[in-house]
Amino acid sequence: MSLEGAVDTVLSPRQYESLLDAAETYREALVVRLCGDVGLRPAELAELTIGDIEQVRMEPPRYLVRVPSVGDRDGRTAYLPTRVERELRRYARSNSLSADDPIFSVTPRRLQMLVADVADRASDLFDDPELTDVSSSELRQYFAYRSLVDHDVNPRIVKSAGGWQSFEALETYLPEPTDTEIVDSFDAVEQPSGTGREDDRSTARTAISDDSVVRLLLAASEQYALVRLDGDGYVERWNRSGAALFGYRAGEIVGTHVSAFYTDDAVDDGIPERALAAALEESGHETEGWRVHKDGSQFRATEVLTPLRDDRGRHRGYAVFVRDVSEYYDDLETVQSRRDELEDQYAVARRHRQLSESLLASNDHQEVETNTCTSLADGSAYEFAWIDRTALADRRNQWRATSGIEPDAIDRLVPEGWHDIDEPAAAGTDDGGTRSDTDDKQPLESGAGNAISPAVTVERDVTGQLDGTTFAGAIAQIPLQYGDTTYGTLSVATDRSDSFDEEERRWLRTIGRQVGYAITAVRRRNLLLSDRVVELEVACHDAASFFASASEQLDCRFELDSLVALSESTQLYYMGLEGASPAAVFDLAAGEPDIGDCRLIETDADGWRVEFVVEGSSPTLTLTEYGVTVVDAVVEDGTATITGECALDADIRTIVDGLRAAFPASELVGKREAERTVQTAREFREGLEDRLTDRQEAALRAAYFGGYYDWPRESTAEEVADAMDISSPTLHNHLRKGQHELLRTFFDEPTAESEQNRTE
Repeated sequence: MSLEGAVDTVLSPRQYESLLDAAETYREALVVRLCGDVGLRPAELAELTIGDIEQVRMEPPRYLVRVPSVGDRDGRTAYLPTRVERELRRYARSNSLSADDPIFSVTPRRLQMLVADVADRASDLFDDPELTDVSSSELRQYFAYRSLVDHDVNPRIVKSAGGWQSFEALETYLPEPTDTEIVDSFDAVEQPSGTGREDDRSTARTAISDDSVVRLLLAASEQYALVRLDGDGYVERWNRSGAALFGYRAGEIVGTHVSAFYTDDAVDDGIPERALAAALEESGHETEGWRVHKDGSQFRATEVLTPLRDDRGRHRGYAVFVRDVSEYYDDLETVQSRRDELEDQYAVARRHRQLSESLLASNDHQEVETNTCTSLADGSAYEFAWIDRTALADRRNQWRATSGIEPDAIDRLVPEGWHDIDEPAAAGTDDGGTRSDTDDKQPLESGAGNAISPAVTVERDVTGQLDGTTFAGAIAQIPLQYGDTTYGTLSVATDRSDSFDEEERRWLRTIGRQVGYAITAVRRRNLLLSDRVVELEVACHDAASFFASASEQLDCRFELDSLVALSESTQLYYMGLEGASPAAVFDLAAGEPDIGDCRLIETDADGWRVEFVVEGSSPTLTLTEYGVTVVDAVVEDGTATITGECALDADIRTIVDGLRAAFPASELVGKREAERTVQTAREFREGLEDRLTDRQEAALRAAYFGGYYDWPRESTAEEVADAMDISSPTLHNHLRKGQHELLRTFFDEPTAESEQNRTE
């Protein structure tokens, strides 16, 4: 194709960028670049593959593309700009192309149409009519012009890379030289020999020899040494780099065998001789290991041995390049240690997450224990885990759940002191006593409410035989607590060297509370879902109970009206008092740490109604934590008789033993199964209607539907009263009595009439 007159019509850089900006797809932009930056034809693009790209220089990276032959055109080699190479490979990866797949699986005609579409779009977008008729040929002209004129590339190279048949095709791009350009080009002819600029540049390039560069590099650091050995491996030449690295002066080391730089073990194994032999056989040998300074200290080094030969190929010695890489290995060990530490922490975190998920899926107490052990032992954080409870009745351990270890192997492994059972502490246990050993000397952090985090007991250097293998590691023991109740102890064992640091112990304390919460939750849930319940009656004679002690000291009687839980460890008691004045009881409560507050509510003919805020341990709180719903309690003559309900499948022995752990002078008086009465919504409404007068019900309806109970209020009391044609005080009287009956019905407080009806 003739290019006459092309200089006048060649694309400008701005127009070329407009074409790229008009490309709507990655493929369109890539086709434009391959034509305009590489000089490829559409027919060549249709045959191009990623395998045709070749990297010919590493630093900085440079690429060529082996353009395949098409029709009567021979193949050629074109220069591929780095940015285009990256875009090509990105396009190939995004389209999952192999090295042999065509990059553009379309016909040359389709590629020509693609360029034409981009040109039309660019003309419209940038209001440039000259872009309308741009084709792939104009893009190749742009490539030629930029290469020859802007970048001053040798015309022979442009001709070869672009695939033009003759220089005449490129001549139109070369402008006529000016007078100044002619003079400058031949200026070197007039320079005296040896003073030409080209000679000056050549001299400058050779002023610094390769040996000088090596000496400069070696002098810049004390971590490198270049040593020359003779043919037998003895030091022949010694320089400052060797002295700086190894510590020898030339007079001390020249004539010494290279094995002086190796450790005694390496010399005994013959490593220096094998390294020299390998270097001679393989024309070079690289190794890594410990080397020795003059003072006997060792360092890690990489060593390259290269044989030296004369012009006739005869062996004359070795060049040894040594680099001290101790700092690298120190950094590597630090990173590896930190990585191992993070992996251990991550393994512990995974067990915690798995435990949380398994607890949510547990349906009963035993399943909580089993899932806890399985979750903790199923990973690299812990070798095995188990949960045990200790029955107070026969004072022996009963292993309930294990994972990773057989139950009968635990006795041979746990520390001897852990087999001992102390007297029950203030906190109760579920078939298990509390452990007195703790890893904390300071008060533990608070858990939810006023609960105290369980202490973690750690025993290190534990060894034992398990299934023919020896376990050596550490064991941690964590009470499973909810409030004042301890359901048992969880033990986990690990062979990790960094096990049970303070962070992990805090995490284990959280597990102890978490499992305790889960056990309590499943027990309460099972109680709520049970159609039948077990009614328990227990008697507590323990002086640790304030009400039992007060009834004996003051010869009075307490009867529980209602029990309100304020938090996990605080309860609000509403009680009837007979036989002693409230003042006497309040004076006695003033010295009791578990009584937070008390006050008189009302006085009637039979006695007084009083309120107590009980903080901390109490028989009702302990029973509640074990899943018992307290229904009634009467305290007199130093004995608290408590009636409660629990799920049908509840372990009564566990509940009683847990109560006795906190209040030893307690006993089970009786139990019986009973159907749970369920009141329907209709029955509730009918019962409420029986208790309300017509005027009370009318007042409640008028106030409710009139918006009196909304916030903000839609109607005032006066407006509701006017609507009912009654006075405001009368309305308030009806509302107060109606609300009282509504709440009493909700809380199922029987009236005398309803009790009589129930009896009849």
